[in-house]
Amino acid sequence: MHKIFIVSLLIQCLFVNARQNPIPVKGSIKGPFAWKSKIYPGTERNYWLYVPQQYEAAKPACVMVVQDGLSRANGWRLPAVLDSLIETKDIPVMIGIFIDPGIVPSSDTSHYPRFNRSFEYDALGDKYARFLLEEILPEVSRSYNLSKDPDHRSIAGASSGAICAFNVAWERPDAFHRVFSSIGTYVGLRGGHEFPTLIRKTEAKPLRVFLQDGTRDNNIYAGDWWVANQDMLSAFTWAGYEVNHAWGEGGGHDSRHTLTIIADALKWLWKNYPAAVQTHTDSISRTNPTIKDQEWQEINMQRQRPQTLAVNQSGELFFSDQQSIYRNNDTGNAILFATIPGKLAGMSFHSDGRLYVSDIKQHKIISIGTDGSFQDVATGINADLITIFNKGIYFSESGKRRVGFYSFSKKQVQYSTVSGNPTGLAHSAEQTFLHIGFYDQQLGYSFKIMEDGTLAYGQEYTHYHVPYGSTAPGTTAMVTDTANLLYSATFSGIQMSDQLGRINFIISKPAENITDLKIGGTNFNMMYVSCDGRLFRRKINTRGVVSWLPGVKPPKPRL
Repeated sequence: MHKIFIVSLLIQCLFVNARQNPIPVKGSIKGPFAWKSKIYPGTERNYWLYVPQQYEAAKPACVMVVQDGLSRANGWRLPAVLDSLIETKDIPVMIGIFIDPGIVPSSDTSHYPRFNRSFEYDALGDKYARFLLEEILPEVSRSYNLSKDPDHRSIAGASSGAICAFNVAWERPDAFHRVFSSIGTYVGLRGGHEFPTLIRKTEAKPLRVFLQDGTRDNNIYAGDWWVANQDMLSAFTWAGYEVNHAWGEGGGHDSRHTLTIIADALKWLWKNYPAAVQTHTDSISRTNPTIKDQEWQEINMQRQRPQTLAVNQSGELFFSDQQSIYRNNDTGNAILFATIPGKLAGMSFHSDGRLYVSDIKQHKIISIGTDGSFQDVATGINADLITIFNKGIYFSESGKRRVGFYSFSKKQVQYSTVSGNPTGLAHSAEQTFLHIGFYDQQLGYSFKIMEDGTLAYGQEYTHYHVPYGSTAPGTTAMVTDTANLLYSATFSGIQMSDQLGRINFIISKPAENITDLKIGGTNFNMMYVSCDGRLFRRKINTRGVVSWLPGVKPPKPRL
């Protein structure tokens, strides 16, 4: 106990001494530079730059962004640490950017300003990342040659600045790969408590993270910092991230422990540079439909802009572009299949080999044969979405809170009322239930399909993750696989739910807005998505369901 006290006292002395007698810096500290943000309107702040002696304008320099400005950097003795580590080549030449949080000055200078620190730092979402990437980094790049390679960028912070640093890399792994987090605020202030769950469920990102915390960190209304940081470590480890940590016995919500470990932490963050940061998911025991080294690939189109997708019995992909329908051969040389006179919306194949298409201009569903022949199937219908199984066609209509069913045998339509305007329809693998998703509702529904095709016993069954700042998941398309797992295209990515409606995994999006989603290919293990007129594919470790063929009995779910 006496030894712990002596060590603690020594650390405190070092910390105080570092504040009062900062070690001379060989590199230059430049600033403060004033900045008024457009992304955070009305805010004012300062930032400082650390420029090492070794910087050469002809060579792009690595970057280290630090939240809470020069005071945080000095509290960590960071300029001197960077001097030393760059000199010994333990880390590459890098420019430090030390940024204060913003304030909005009061109109009366005798009053306090509006302090933006928690709003900017504790919040999830991409706003602060955009602030860095669209404002600060371009401004600094006017004077210094900064690398744009995400493996050459690190970001750091303490407390709320730490969750801010991690959130920037989480939101923009295309821009930052290395994160130093000290006494991170991964608690319920503005949604940070959700990170351990999201890290486990979301497809791993190429991030390397060092976590620091102390056993006597804050424990308040928002949560327990020490417990939260351990949860983060557990999640990172389980999900296959490159993660390291240093826990301070007796350490509180301060920088004393960080002061003693930051040099080693930075060495670890930059180890093996310039080798790229990796993820290590091979040994993870979880339901993961992705395959290592099988990333999204864009299928380059010549002129077409794919919108609605459909897959035939052989797994061939068809897509619409305005009034035209094309057969895709995965090379970008799309072959024209048919052109309809009206306005095309939903489309789906049937076991007869014909492609069923909704024409919302002429208010009908038609079918198109392989020979190009057209047949009217049902009239008086303005279907946005259609999905076919062996008994008929389910469809939704824009602005109407109902799902229609057209019976092949009776040749008539029946309607079932639902809670909103559906934006996703998918049969269960055995074709006994219909999944319905809504763009503007967090909960997706499951309905039992009755013998006559009507829907009954609807339940708010699938619980989707909703991005920070949104009130709904933004569901736009749905498909199922032979294991009866449901894949839904949402704002957060392609959310995969098990048979009990629980989201198990979130596949990353290849682009911002997913328009449609299908599983096809020769072995029905190729996922296709259309995104704002672009077409992508990705091989996955599952098999899609062909809804119009006899149902597939899935394995019994784990309860």
